[in-house]
Amino acid sequence: MRILFLTRSFNGLAQRLYIELTGRGHEVAVEFDISDAVTREAVDLWQPALVVAPFLQRAIPADVWQRVPCFIVHPGVPGDRGPSSLDWAIHDGEATWGVTVLQAVAEMDAGPVWAHERFAMRAASKSSLYRRELTSAAARAVLAAVARFEADPSPPAQPEPDPRGRWRPLMTQAERAIDWQRHGMAAVLRRIRAADGSPGVLDQLFGTPCRLFDAHAQPLCRAHEPGRVVARHEGAVLRATHDGAVWIGHVRRAEPADALKLPATLAFAEQAAALPAWPLPGEAGAPACEDVRHEAVGGVRVVHFPFHNGAMSTTQCERLNAALQGALARPERVLLLMGGPEFWSNGIHLHAIEAAASPADESWRNINAIDDLTQTLIEATDRLVIAAMQGNAGAGGVFLAMAADQVWARKGVVVNPHYKNMGNLYGSEYWTYLLPRRLKSGSVDDVMGRRLPLDAHQAQQLGLLDAVFGDDPERFVAEATSRATALAADPGLPTLLLAKQAQRRRDETIQPLAEYRAAELASMRRNFYGFDPSYHVARSNFVHRVAPSWTPRHLAIHRDIKR
Repeated sequence: MRILFLTRSFNGLAQRLYIELTGRGHEVAVEFDISDAVTREAVDLWQPALVVAPFLQRAIPADVWQRVPCFIVHPGVPGDRGPSSLDWAIHDGEATWGVTVLQAVAEMDAGPVWAHERFAMRAASKSSLYRRELTSAAARAVLAAVARFEADPSPPAQPEPDPRGRWRPLMTQAERAIDWQRHGMAAVLRRIRAADGSPGVLDQLFGTPCRLFDAHAQPLCRAHEPGRVVARHEGAVLRATHDGAVWIGHVRRAEPADALKLPATLAFAEQAAALPAWPLPGEAGAPACEDVRHEAVGGVRVVHFPFHNGAMSTTQCERLNAALQGALARPERVLLLMGGPEFWSNGIHLHAIEAAASPADESWRNINAIDDLTQTLIEATDRLVIAAMQGNAGAGGVFLAMAADQVWARKGVVVNPHYKNMGNLYGSEYWTYLLPRRLKSGSVDDVMGRRLPLDAHQAQQLGLLDAVFGDDPERFVAEATSRATALAADPGLPTLLLAKQAQRRRDETIQPLAEYRAAELASMRRNFYGFDPSYHVARSNFVHRVAPSWTPRHLAIHRDIKR
C-alpha cells in the first residue's frame, strides 16, 4: 500500500515503523506535521490508502481523516485517552501498560481500535520505556493494524476496554512537583522519570528555577538535610532525601526560554565546582550515575559507557579513552564494548557544543577527542575488540563501533550511518578507512548519501554488522557476554590476533591512519569554520527544538511526484 506518515519528527519510533513497513513492501512517504495546509497537500500528492501518525502533538484536520483512514499510535491501553498517558502510568506505578493503534475521529483518542499490545513496566524513565518496550510493542501493533486494514478496511470488532483506561488531562507541573522534605528516593525518582525527555520536573537547584532530568537513586550510609545538594560526580549532582539521595544528571534552566538541557555540573558550573566530589567521607563504591566503567567477566574485559542519549562530549570521550587505556593494560585478550542499553553512541555532543563559548572550537575539540577514541580501538591489535550494540547508533557512533573487529547488534536496533542530516557534515572517526573495508554490498556513496535508517538485519546485509541476536537488551547482553567468553577461550585466538596485526601493518603501508584522519578533518574544518553555516544552523535548530519549516526531500518522496 501507499502509506503516509504524519509525524512531528522522524524520531526513533517513526524510524522503526518506517523500516518495518517498507521492509514488508509498503511505499511510505513522510510528512512533518507543520500545518494543516501542508498535511492536505501531502495527502493530495501521495494519495495514500492509509495515514499512520507515529508521533503527533495536535489533531489531524477533520477533512483529512474523513477522506483517508488515519491510524494514531497512542501510548496507552484501550480506553486510555489524553496527552500524558505514559507519564501517568509511571507516576501511578503501573506494573503493565500498553500501546493502542486507533483510528482518528472527532474526539481525541476515541476512535475504533485496530490493534493493541501490552508490555511490562520496568523501573525506568519515560524515555527509556518509550525507546524500548513501547517502541517494540508499537511496531507489533502497527503491523497488525495495517495487515488487518489490508484484509478488510471496515473497522473491526472492538476490544474490551481496559479498566484503567479513561480520559486523563495533561499532567501539570503542580502534579509533578517534588517535596524534598516529604518525598523519599522512590517518590522523587518516579516523578523525574515520568517527566524524563519532556517536559522535565520544574524545581530549583542552587536557588535557580530549572527542570530536572536523568535521575538515579543513591542510598547513603549517613543522613543529610533533605533537599540539600551534597556532592558532584562527572556531570551529575547529588541531592539528599530523607532516606538517601538522588543523582540529577541533566537540567534545563527555566530562563531563558530556549535554555539548553545540559549536564548539571555544566549548567551550574560555578556552584557544582564548590561541591565535594564523590565519594563523600564515610561513603564507598561507584556512584549510581557512573557512565564509564569496565570489569572482568570470564576472561573478557567488558566496558560500559551508557552516555545520556548516546551523546559523547569532549570530556566524555577523554574519560572513555582513559578507561579503554586502562582496560587494554589488563590481561584479558577480548575487549567487549557494551555502550548503553538505549544507545550505543550517537557521536559528538551537540548540546555541549552549542553551550560552548565558541561552538566551532568545541566542535573541533570534540571531533578530535572521538577520533582519538576511535584510533585507540583500531590500534588495539593485541586483542579481539567487539562492539555490542544494545541500543541504536548514529553518525560517528556507528563508525566508532566499526573500529572493532566484530560488531554485534540486538534485533530491533536502528543505525543511521551517515552525517549529512546534520547540516551536510562530512564526518570523521576514520570512516573513510573503516567503511570501505567492511562493505559487502552497495557502495560507500550509497551508505553515506542515503540518509535513511537501517535496521540491524539491513546493516548486516551491507556488512556493517557481523551478527544480530537477542530479543531484548538483557538477553542480548547475556548472549554477547557468553559469545565473547567463548572467543576468549578459543585456542585459535592467538592465531586470529596475529592475522589482525599483520592486516593492520599492511593497511598502514598502503595508507597511514594519519592520512585518513587529516583528510577527514580538513573537510570537517570547513564545516566548522568555513563560509557555509549549514552545520551550525542545523545543530542550533536541533538542540533548541526549533520546529521544522519543511520535510527533508529524502523523506517526503511524494513531493518528487509530478502533478
